[in-house]
Amino acid sequence: MTGRNIALNPHFLPDRPDHRDDRVAMSHHGDVRTPDRLHPDPFHTPDPLGEALHFFRLNGAFYCRSELTEPWALTMPVWEDCLCVHLVVSGVMRLSAPSGETLRLEAGDLAVVPHGRSHVVRGDGEATFAPVVTDLPHDYLSDRYAILRHGGDGPDRSVLICAVVRFDHPSARSLTSMLPPILAIRGTESRSGANTSWLRDLMRIVIDEAGELRPGGEAVITRLSDIIVIHAIRSWLQDAEGTRTGWLGALADPHLGRAVAAVHRDPAASWSVERLARECAMSRSTFAARFTAVVGEPAMQYVTRWRMYVAADRLRDADASVASVAAGLGYSSEAAFSRAFKRVNGSLPGRVRREARAG
Repeated sequence: MTGRNIALNPHFLPDRPDHRDDRVAMSHHGDVRTPDRLHPDPFHTPDPLGEALHFFRLNGAFYCRSELTEPWALTMPVWEDCLCVHLVVSGVMRLSAPSGETLRLEAGDLAVVPHGRSHVVRGDGEATFAPVVTDLPHDYLSDRYAILRHGGDGPDRSVLICAVVRFDHPSARSLTSMLPPILAIRGTESRSGANTSWLRDLMRIVIDEAGELRPGGEAVITRLSDIIVIHAIRSWLQDAEGTRTGWLGALADPHLGRAVAAVHRDPAASWSVERLARECAMSRSTFAARFTAVVGEPAMQYVTRWRMYVAADRLRDADASVASVAAGLGYSSEAAFSRAFKRVNGSLPGRVRREARAG
């Protein structure tokens, strides 16, 4: 893998659905525009958690087949806002995480390091040096796929499929921040449930393709690896105790999930507690109490925070101005938008915009 060839898309936001509410006449009440009348939202989803996973489009991904002979060791540098993936095709890999945890993985095992932190991967031999992977030469087959050959002159060899992925949508970044320091899927684990079995089957297909590069193999590996990453996260979401609260808990809630998904889908809409309660077919008071209990903050505070996360993403666009981002998120006053943005993100939007361009 190499930093200079990671095709990280700095701006990903899905197209907003053409909501009926966006087409009605608008009036102004305070800082946020509100429609004169409300219509039922025809874009309800029966699977809000699945909709959140829909934002996990791996536009910023770089894959590498690493052929490593013992003794070998590699240092993965810090990749901010990125997720690193290691799939063991053959041989073994020991992964030392920033938390101090060390895992030994064998052929068919998958490890995800979700927080972009530096970590070390090595074989079973005692390598004296772990070079930074971006400092090593790679053979590039395309902009998204390369082959790395590294290590000593020992007879044992390990083959890995490694990836660096960036998720730009705030829903995806917020979700990955909740993942553990290492997310491991054992290819040989005997677990019940079709989902885990399907994930292992996908991993075996990638391993077969990586074992012998054939025409079209790169496309198969990269596309199936995208699915594997999403499926590994979904498996964790289904089992993790920490997903019962916060916005993930709300998404999994059969009632609150509709409201959270609607806010994620259309943050610029004129949300109010009453309107969100109608999304969930709940009374205003019941919805307000339940939302705060599950998510940990009042509903309208969550709406504002989500808008500001989306705003920070949109400010990365070279064509975006503070005024256009404010208007696009339903604010009639740029000053009010700037105050809310600083309260949530800690900086004024103009500064974030300048820093994004400088970076």
